[in-house]
Amino acid sequence: MAPTENDDAEAFASYQSAFSEEPGYLNFASYGPPSSNVRDRVAHLLETAGNGEVGGMDHLHGEDLRARSAFSRLTGFPLDQVGLTASTSLGLFQVAFGLAGGTVLVSAGEFPANTYPWLRTSGAGRARVELIGVPGTHVTPDVVARGLTDDTVAVSVSAVDFRTGYRADLAGIREVIGPDRLLVVDGVQGFGVVDNEWTLADVLVAGAQKWVRGSWGVAAIAVSPQGVERIEPLLTGWTGVTDSKRYDGDEHPPLPGAERFSISNLSPYATGAFAEALELIESVGVPAIEGIIATHAQALVDRLDDAGVPVLSPRDRGERAGIVAVGLSGRAAEAQLALAGAGISTTQHGEDRIRLSVHATTRSEVFQEAARVLSAFA
Repeated sequence: MAPTENDDAEAFASYQSAFSEEPGYLNFASYGPPSSNVRDRVAHLLETAGNGEVGGMDHLHGEDLRARSAFSRLTGFPLDQVGLTASTSLGLFQVAFGLAGGTVLVSAGEFPANTYPWLRTSGAGRARVELIGVPGTHVTPDVVARGLTDDTVAVSVSAVDFRTGYRADLAGIREVIGPDRLLVVDGVQGFGVVDNEWTLADVLVAGAQKWVRGSWGVAAIAVSPQGVERIEPLLTGWTGVTDSKRYDGDEHPPLPGAERFSISNLSPYATGAFAEALELIESVGVPAIEGIIATHAQALVDRLDDAGVPVLSPRDRGERAGIVAVGLSGRAAEAQLALAGAGISTTQHGEDRIRLSVHATTRSEVFQEAARVLSAFA
């Protein structure tokens, strides 16, 4: 029997009731407060570890498979193409060090987690970085097309721009670069709340701590067959190889799929939190979460417009995720203090802008208050 509208409403009510962040929390692009489900799961796993029961270790590390399976279902990547690593940054470093020869296009305005890996490998016999655009440039298919050369082997891009919430056109970029170049996607600012066709990427890396609301210490890395073939597992540890528990002193071959990028066992508290958060997203579906976030973001933009606060994020709802940035020429630090005084959590970017970010659990009453506070500094 197909789910009814009442079933959907009950599922979403259950989802919302699992969260308890303060009403003024508008900072999900920095950190997403985890649900009671996540906190309870971590407490259970800690208790299991504390009891030292027989088979406890197998139970704890079984959380890895739960997290990988849920990530597989949410992205469309087969399970064998999904692995785990400690963070989005580490996953991108593993890709950068594993890609040999040629150049990789990266926006000069990317979050540093998506530039430093390529900067560190340039000149080290690996792929060289080619920075395109300037901070604030949207990485559109046209921008990518203008940067391509015969030497380009990959493009690395954020699914959602951390500054403005601009949603990259992954399908358009994929079409422009063709099937032979790799598309590397940093998904941390969109995964779990943006209904993308993630399998367009050859590499997708997304940490748990932001929009997924699974806290720190783990990220998923999904790699296409082409990516597995072309990215050497140079930063692979003993858990990323075959027969990892045969301690014979020999170097073992890497595992055949994305698990080859494993370096060591991850914290089961982190992977358990990730799994719980992903399954909670599944319980209502990404499209439902995305729709409410879009409505909230638009309502926030409308209140800011009414208050005369300059909005720097895209106006088109289809081009914007849950981030809304505002311009405050030279007065961002003052505005940040005033917002905090009003119980509103945001992120300051330099002296000229404040970033606000909403989730499906955000209470819309805060939008008017945020706009009122910011209007004094606009």
